[in-house]
Amino acid sequence: MALFLSKRKGILALIIIFYSSHSYLVAQESGVPKKAFWEDVRFGGSLGVNFSNGYFGGFIAPKAIYDFNQYTSAGVGLTGSYNNTSRYSSHTVGASLIGILRPFNPLQLSAEFEEHYVSRNLKLDGANISDDYWYPALFLGLGYNTGPVTIGVRYDVLYDDEKSIYANSFMPFVSIYF
Repeated sequence: MALFLSKRKGILALIIIFYSSHSYLVAQESGVPKKAFWEDVRFGGSLGVNFSNGYFGGFIAPKAIYDFNQYTSAGVGLTGSYNNTSRYSSHTVGASLIGILRPFNPLQLSAEFEEHYVSRNLKLDGANISDDYWYPALFLGLGYNTGPVTIGVRYDVLYDDEKSIYANSFMPFVSIYF
């Protein structure tokens, strides 16, 4: 199974690289004047905090994307989270590769591969259980784009309810890029 997932990761990375370079070459051949690289880079991401009776959770996920043209973008992101209750604590760190396609305004399609290092501790009946592992997630998303803000839902096709850091395979999202 690990070899199968490894091959899928490699194929996904090759597709993103090929499509990104193809989009760049098409733009260059069409006579579009060259711009500075950083003029087409947008920064953004997510930030969240959740706390209630004895629970604290927080995450940060900065991202940067490059707009190849008005239809395609690709980028990278970092992510980190921390959760704590009296019986459970966890923290994660990870990175992601992002591909975005906007076939027409306001529709946005996305694919995001995330790889997380997870460290969690559980206290049950006096026993401490610790677990450290790597967890991959591949999200396919559909969103409504309104300028710098996109609202939508994404689905993790690699979801594993035993090891996932997410509550379920569907996840709403709000992305903001400047």
